[in-house]
Amino acid sequence: MLAKLKQFFESPNQTLSAQEQAHHLNLAAASLLLEVVMADETMSDEEAKILPELLTTTLGLSVNDVGALIQDATVSQSNSTSLFEFTQAINDNFDIEQKQQLILAMWRLAYADGHLCQYEDQMIRRTSELLYLRHSELIQMRNLAIETQQTP
Repeated sequence: MLAKLKQFFESPNQTLSAQEQAHHLNLAAASLLLEVVMADETMSDEEAKILPELLTTTLGLSVNDVGALIQDATVSQSNSTSLFEFTQAINDNFDIEQKQQLILAMWRLAYADGHLCQYEDQMIRRTSELLYLRHSELIQMRNLAIETQQTP
């Protein structure tokens, strides 16, 4: 699986089926979400609970697909050497709204346990920069995540 992902990132001109390309993009997005979860080196119960929900809403996945994607993304994220391998695929295929939704999901994950760790904050800010989002968009997504967290 990891070899296929690396092959996808290294040779984007290779002909992939739409299903394979969608899986690779979902894997990249899920791996970025896991980077936030693991920024403080632990996955809280709140983060574990909200992650599948965020994957279904942000990426439009079915509940059945989420479990396997999380397992694949865990392997991919733990073997990655940088965020660039994930953000490159996102930049090549996501529009601005999709990138914003991904950053919003990252903020929601970061705030899921009730506090923002400095490493989670740094991870999201770095990812936002690599996705070429403006600082104002980053802050807008953060504020939206805070508002939705406080809403019962």
